[in-house]
Amino acid sequence: MIVLGLILLLIGLFAKISILTTIGIVLLVIGAVLFLLGATGRAVGGRKHWY
Repeated sequence: MIVLGLILLLIGLFAKISILTTIGIVLLVIGAVLFLLGATGRAVGGRKHWY
């Protein structure tokens, strides 16, 4: 999710499309939160590991 957010953010910035930039930022934040929760060992969505 972090990689997808980064790709959308870069496309939005280079193509000057604000909606892609906004979606990219949101995905980056959500991905970072899920990564931090997973790194601390907390279960996210009822699962400890996502495969």
